[in-house]
Amino acid sequence: MTAKHRRAPSTPPPPLLSDVGIPKRMKPTVTSVFVLALALSPAVLIGAHASEGVAKLPVMGFNTWNAYHCNISEDIVIKNANLMISLGLADAGYNYVNIDDCYAAKQRNSDGDIVANQTKFPSGMKTLTDNIHALGLNAGIYSDAGWFTCQLYPGSYQNEARDAKLFQDEWGFDYLKYDNCAVPFDNITRENIMGRYARMANAISDLSKSTGKPPLILSLCEWGREQVWLWGKRYGQSWRTAGDLVPFWKSVAFIINQNSFYSWASDFYGHNDMDMLQIGNGNLTYEESKTHFTAWALMKSPLLIGTDVETASNQTIEILTNREIIAINQDPVVGTGVTPFRWGINPDYISNNTHPAQYWSGESQNGTVFMLINTLDEPATMFFNLTESPWIRAGIQYSVRDLWAHSNNGTAVRNFTAYNVPPHGVVALLLQDAGDEPEGLWPPCAVTWWCVSQSGIIIV
Repeated sequence: MTAKHRRAPSTPPPPLLSDVGIPKRMKPTVTSVFVLALALSPAVLIGAHASEGVAKLPVMGFNTWNAYHCNISEDIVIKNANLMISLGLADAGYNYVNIDDCYAAKQRNSDGDIVANQTKFPSGMKTLTDNIHALGLNAGIYSDAGWFTCQLYPGSYQNEARDAKLFQDEWGFDYLKYDNCAVPFDNITRENIMGRYARMANAISDLSKSTGKPPLILSLCEWGREQVWLWGKRYGQSWRTAGDLVPFWKSVAFIINQNSFYSWASDFYGHNDMDMLQIGNGNLTYEESKTHFTAWALMKSPLLIGTDVETASNQTIEILTNREIIAINQDPVVGTGVTPFRWGINPDYISNNTHPAQYWSGESQNGTVFMLINTLDEPATMFFNLTESPWIRAGIQYSVRDLWAHSNNGTAVRNFTAYNVPPHGVVALLLQDAGDEPEGLWPPCAVTWWCVSQSGIIIV
């Protein structure tokens, strides 16, 4: 999350390392570079391993920001917690209730601690988390790796150990969303984003070791800066991969496109975070909302509801509680998500923020998952050969389960066609081994490139 009406500007790429601007006496030799690398690597690059043992699967729950922004209170939080139970959301797997920015007083107290806003949270945070836990749910809180949060409440920089202890031991929270606003000057931090997030990860790890409790789940909200998908798992259980999602199709398509190039990074205990769900907000159509939910779930992003649950439509609840889609997100056997096997509209591996990859597949404990996204503004027929996916075996036919229609759609042999996929709509399929394909199919190979008989005849 970034500041409302005050979004963080795009950061230009850093200049290449060169001798420009380096005094001659400081220009490194090969030996000095090697020694410097050895000296620096343990402090930042090894990591705190705070992720061990918590959040094996993507977190599911509710977050206050998209629906309420700063207009939050303990009554709103408890109301939504109770609605999660009464509407069946908790039964579907949504078990975290997370408070975002604006819960605190503007200043720390005389002891240096963050203080909850007494008007918004008069009963105190410990009472709030006790009530949430009494409902069988978990509780999440928010802070920032800078001097202040994005709405200019106290951040946690240079108070990491104090705040980790406050959040977990004194207030009783289970989860921390950690933002990236109000960055201290370089001559103070001497660190990049990774280094600033390592500080809180180390504090959480140290606290866990001293108390014997599982560590706080740490959600890195740094908007995909500095290639976080390469290092985020060292410090937390999820990491934002792009800027803020807004409830419009162009924003959904943009984030799907961005994630198509590093969707491989999600696995058990570490997940690409595509941002909080916007289903039920803005002008997303029913089909666009289904695509949004399917892409987030099948790419193994955390699923955090961001709408006012009390006013949510039946369609919104229906989408959010699609258990067949959720089962892929929460698969206890396969931690990786779907990845593209063909882009469709564009040549493969070409970035297009309005027309992202259309053909995706991945493994699951029950079969091969396919996701087809129609990025066009009109209905489309979508066709693919089964063995375009690396998870499909040649010579096998597959039963087809439609995860949105909740229906069995016959058997696919060598290829599959989805007719009249709605504009910006999605098809989600689970294919399961249905035995050998029928005898006598021609050509004898689904892919005829270098298809050769035992006697050496090339099949064309």
